[in-house]
Amino acid sequence: MKKDQLRNATIYALKQLTPEQKGDINHQLHRHLVTSTFWENATTIGITISKGFEWDTYELINQAWRQGKKICAPKCDPKFKTMDFYKFQTFKQLDEVYYHLLEPIPSETVYIAPGTIDLLLVPGIVFDPDGYRIGFGGGYYDRFLAGFLNQTVSILHSSQLVPSIPKNIFDLPVQHLITEEGLVR
Repeated sequence: MKKDQLRNATIYALKQLTPEQKGDINHQLHRHLVTSTFWENATTIGITISKGFEWDTYELINQAWRQGKKICAPKCDPKFKTMDFYKFQTFKQLDEVYYHLLEPIPSETVYIAPGTIDLLLVPGIVFDPDGYRIGFGGGYYDRFLAGFLNQTVSILHSSQLVPSIPKNIFDLPVQHLITEEGLVR
């Protein structure tokens, strides 16, 4: 299958989950992530603000704050398809931007250099066992990962894991994959 076909079929399947199923899966994903050594060892965590059918990141953010961790989220530049991360301490420091995404307000948050992010949660829709992913098609994370040297992880349902996906030369794998069953990679 082509990337668009895999992306669309997986999004459709995820949207078919009942709220109860999604809640159970979110609970398992969160439990496996927050008990991992790479989460426990991280002081600063980069994460997107979930919406719609995506796996919940709000509870992960709240958990990190309860543990005294710093949380930063990306502020995207659609013109250049790049992103910078900003530390925020409350959801009130986020603003709705294009596609109804929530991003940090730079004037109310603190820029975080990529090298100081210990763990980056990388969003995606479809993954293969080697950590390659199909995202939403903007290429923001592939560009960012090209210069990112610290730990990366993605949380996904086992149905999002396929034997292989089409790859381009600029695609970069995520180091760790966590499903509802635990660490895959």
